[in-house]
Amino acid sequence: MFYWLLFGLSDRWFGFNVFRYITFRAVAAAVTAFILSLAFGPAIIRALKAGNLGEKIRRGKDYRPLESGHAHKEGTPTMGGLLILFSVLGSTLLWARLDLAPGWLAMGAMAWMGGVGMADDLVKLRGRGPRRGLPGRIKILGQVILGLGIAWYLYSAPGTSSWASQLMIPFSKHPLFDLGFFGIIFIIVVVAGSSNSVNLTDGLDGLAIGCVGIAAFAFAVLSYLSGHIQIADYLNILYVPGAGELTVFCAALAGASLGFLWFNSYPAQVFMGDTGSLACGAAIGTVAVLIRKELFLLLVGGVFVVEALSVLFQTSYFKLTRRYCGAPRRIFRCAPLHHHFQCAGLAENKVTVRFWICALICALIGIGALKLQ
Repeated sequence: MFYWLLFGLSDRWFGFNVFRYITFRAVAAAVTAFILSLAFGPAIIRALKAGNLGEKIRRGKDYRPLESGHAHKEGTPTMGGLLILFSVLGSTLLWARLDLAPGWLAMGAMAWMGGVGMADDLVKLRGRGPRRGLPGRIKILGQVILGLGIAWYLYSAPGTSSWASQLMIPFSKHPLFDLGFFGIIFIIVVVAGSSNSVNLTDGLDGLAIGCVGIAAFAFAVLSYLSGHIQIADYLNILYVPGAGELTVFCAALAGASLGFLWFNSYPAQVFMGDTGSLACGAAIGTVAVLIRKELFLLLVGGVFVVEALSVLFQTSYFKLTRRYCGAPRRIFRCAPLHHHFQCAGLAENKVTVRFWICALICALIGIGALKLQ
């Protein structure tokens, strides 16, 4: 919005020229999202408390080692993802160019999965226990619809169909690989996988949102490089027109993550819930798809990948040993992986900070991979 309101006045005062620069608007979007989070966070937390939208901790023999450490979390307001959505979308609308489709797609993806997550949270909170919520197939359906919408845009929009099925392969001298129409399935898998992996990571105070902020910053850099024709040519990566505006969106997400962390750090005053985790994961996955850096998501979001794999391996091994060995066995003490370390005796905030460190290293590797081709 500010771009159209103020850049047009640059002929009257040269200072308004600054609005043409993506880097300036990205920094402004991050700061704005952070300020919006701090300003509206207390009011949203009070509203969630007034609505009796408090977290219910998991109970049962599988979670018994965690019950004592998580008992104090009972009743903490959840659905704080509404604050993240408000801050990101509001900041992006203020600072991004609104005539380019990629920004709208990223905002739409975040809003769509935020809506799915909010419905899941409400059903879960109004149900009888913390494990009730929307059926898994409904959430998957929402992710499939989102993936199909993004694929439709890439395969049909003017100027994108020529590279819609192109896949960037990290560390390859010839980084482009054509997926053909299998690219549609691939897009759905990336968006759904990203959304669900962030959801699985959301289990400790500040853990998921800290990792989201780091990944968002990394993809802000990747988006800027992909949308700059000279730099993209120098790095031998696909140039994506309009991708630079995704830098503004990712910067807003990074700023909102810091703002939400203000309230979500240990001991948390509010949880993001599925409203935030599904939305943030979908946003990062959508950006990765739009700039054709899906495989870079495995590097940048390494923590999310490991968390998701820990659940997959634990569940598969449990079922296989129960079926073929007569007695179920586990690889980890508890899954996702962050709970394994908790059960091993590590303090919650120590696990969180160490995962942040790993997330930062993964982000640096993902950005550095652009040069190692």
